[in-house]
Amino acid sequence: MNIRNELNSAREDGYAIGAFNTANLEVTKAICLAAMKCNLPILIQTTPSAIEYAGLEQIYNIVTNEIKASGIKAAIHLDHAKDFQIIKECIKIGYKSVMFDGSKYPFAENMAMTEEIVHFAHKYDVCVEAEVGVIAHEEGGHLSGKAIYSAPAEVRKFVQSTGVDSIAVSVGNEHGAPKGEKINLGLLKKISHEIDIPLVMHGSSGLNRGDIREAISCGVAKFNIDTRIKKAFADRIQHSKEEDYRDAMERAMEDVQKIVESYISLFSSKN
Repeated sequence: MNIRNELNSAREDGYAIGAFNTANLEVTKAICLAAMKCNLPILIQTTPSAIEYAGLEQIYNIVTNEIKASGIKAAIHLDHAKDFQIIKECIKIGYKSVMFDGSKYPFAENMAMTEEIVHFAHKYDVCVEAEVGVIAHEEGGHLSGKAIYSAPAEVRKFVQSTGVDSIAVSVGNEHGAPKGEKINLGLLKKISHEIDIPLVMHGSSGLNRGDIREAISCGVAKFNIDTRIKKAFADRIQHSKEEDYRDAMERAMEDVQKIVESYISLFSSKN
């Protein structure tokens, strides 16, 4: 699918695209089955650590083959890349959407690096997501420092300077679904008024349904879901009494599919 067009349409029409993380065949199958049942577009994400675990060619083939086999409207996305090299490798193999996470760099350095990546990626018609502000819990839920909320004026300057296609922000959202996760909707609205590109919400697994719907009304067009998928899959495997590990995997896939279906429905609803 044309990712740029899909995200822009979502922002304009008041819904969002679900972006679901995977690192193996089983989770990928479950995500595709959910999208097939809901008949709505999605993104399937792989982080650098997932690529390291499965191998770039292997995970790319798993995801793209399952998308093709299921006939769903979907694309593969590189999530939280922190260096140019992995972005180049993913674009070379066929990714049409990448995220550069330079949020831990000083603002000017993040902006300069993102601008260089956007220039490179757009030559291959690849959509680029970046991040302004710091989320305290990094992907995987590890506490890495103090959160720094995104400043509306900085987000505007960053978007105008880099030409990025979508922008992830820090407004109270956290990776790992920590207890009491709550987003600052007032700040999110101010940021939305400053830019005209889709906003992205990382760390969405811990958000309540009301906040998600409000965030969509503020221009968030993409939500990342990882923690709830990992937890559902791992819990089912851990507590399984199946003698054949494939049976345990199938039960785990069913749990993941239900979670993904519920999020796709929530993100797509205009009510």
